[in-house]
Amino acid sequence: MTRPFTPYPFSPRHYPGEVPPLVDGRDPVTRPVAIVGGGPVGMTLALALARQGVRSVLIEADDSVCTGSRAICISRRSLEIFKRLGVVDGFLQKGLPWTGGRSFYRDAEVFRFAMHQDDEQSLPPMINIAQYQIEQFLLDEVERHADLIEVRWQTRVTGIEQRPEGGAMLTLRTAGSDDSAWRMRADWVVACDGGRSTIRDALGLKLTGTTYEGRYVIVDIELDSARATERLAYFDPPSNPGSTVLVHKQPDNVWRIDYQLRDDEDPDAAVKPENVMPRVQSVLDSMGETGAWSPIWITVYKANALTLERYRHGSVLFAGDAAHLVPIFGVRGANSGIDDADNLGWKLGCVVNGIASPGLLDSYSDERVFAARENLSYGMKSTEFMAPPSFAFDLMRTAVLGLAEKHAAVRPLINPRQTHAIAYVKSPLGEAVGRAVGNADDDAFSRGPAPGTVLPECRLREPAGDGTSKAIHLTDLLAPGFTALRFGADLAQDDAWRQLQRTLDQQRIPFRAITLVSGDASGASTAPCVVDPGGHLHGMLDAKPGTVYLIRPDGHVLARWCNGSAAATQRALNAALTI
Repeated sequence: MTRPFTPYPFSPRHYPGEVPPLVDGRDPVTRPVAIVGGGPVGMTLALALARQGVRSVLIEADDSVCTGSRAICISRRSLEIFKRLGVVDGFLQKGLPWTGGRSFYRDAEVFRFAMHQDDEQSLPPMINIAQYQIEQFLLDEVERHADLIEVRWQTRVTGIEQRPEGGAMLTLRTAGSDDSAWRMRADWVVACDGGRSTIRDALGLKLTGTTYEGRYVIVDIELDSARATERLAYFDPPSNPGSTVLVHKQPDNVWRIDYQLRDDEDPDAAVKPENVMPRVQSVLDSMGETGAWSPIWITVYKANALTLERYRHGSVLFAGDAAHLVPIFGVRGANSGIDDADNLGWKLGCVVNGIASPGLLDSYSDERVFAARENLSYGMKSTEFMAPPSFAFDLMRTAVLGLAEKHAAVRPLINPRQTHAIAYVKSPLGEAVGRAVGNADDDAFSRGPAPGTVLPECRLREPAGDGTSKAIHLTDLLAPGFTALRFGADLAQDDAWRQLQRTLDQQRIPFRAITLVSGDASGASTAPCVVDPGGHLHGMLDAKPGTVYLIRPDGHVLARWCNGSAAATQRALNAALTI
């Protein structure tokens, strides 16, 4: 049974458009960073910069957070980033965690997958949460940093001019003013303004890659159901013969239903309520959902696998959908953009604060273009299975689905290849550090995260100061700066590490060295020690007394040594910041 259209269970705040005081039509204040686009990527970047004391201005065309059905799946990697930014609690309280999903062919289950989850993890592998809720949690934190983050609502960029001496001049228009253009100068401009990026067009840049012909109708509905949260995929179901249906449960009794249109269907007609309602009802009937429901939102989606060749163009950088468009299958869109902001945030902050050369920003482009191509590769494979682009792909999919129920060997071909953290295996940053400190020691490791890889999670115990200890996780130790993990307490090395800390403090380089010991071996150092009770982290990182892992502000390994030292750590940091 259907009910009339209902609104989303969310009431956004609305903000007026305001023009700053102008002199001859120009804002006289030069901004260190102007971020064009106030969605999840832009706000994540602003928060990352604020953690380093860097001021920014967010320029947003709308008057509130987004409406409608957009990103809904946030990965563990994105949650780790939000954790470092101090905003993860709201996501965990509101979002619906899930660990896997099931795929069906007609009326038979043919594949079941589970994402990595064990007792060492502090965060779920995935949560479902609507983008308007994502943006609201981020905006709440942005407003808590009003001294560092300025938001210009209802303001559009209409032009950009890069200056030979550096920086750029933006031309803007603000709704509600006299509609006259005004200008703003910024040392750095970051385009986070989405798939139809104004900045990208103004610079004459084009996305390249693959656009798929297949289209999906996306329908959000309100339905009260006790069904567990998981990813559900239906291939050739009775409700949508010959195509595919995806179903995700969201908070507040909102459900996302995506179904593929056949080649002979008119997309304009397909989104009309009279054509959508029977289709959705058929999906719910096949799932055994008998409750009353009402539609909230209807739109059409087309898969793209596109990217810019470079994400830095002079004083202008690109992130999120302005830099790349990734198919929704595998939930890499918003998550890859949040990873962009995390990578760019610490590097741009170091440059603005004068502790790194602008060349560090080229490594942002190199690393995140590499990540985009990895994401596009996985996304294209998933898209070609979900919406076969040719007769040959369709034939292959039909064969796989037909065999999967009884033949386990073919089931992995149905895997949706969920998003995962990308290792920067060919990073110029890693190469520069390798040249400075040598790579021979890294080759001595038999396991553990190599340089460029995200640090894994692990449970630890930290002294509480009263003779007791408290349970923590490894990611709790990562402050917004560089972190050196020293394995094994060594009194002879403590003075050198303290001197390194003083030197880096004087250079305003954010850094912290942490000593980790297994069991109760904390008495051999004058520095506070974090305890790895069962030695699990030591095993995962192939760490022995003397081992040092140097971690970047974004949680990726910068360097590692079997027998590390404060001096080697300083050389690595110098190489990274002067690349």
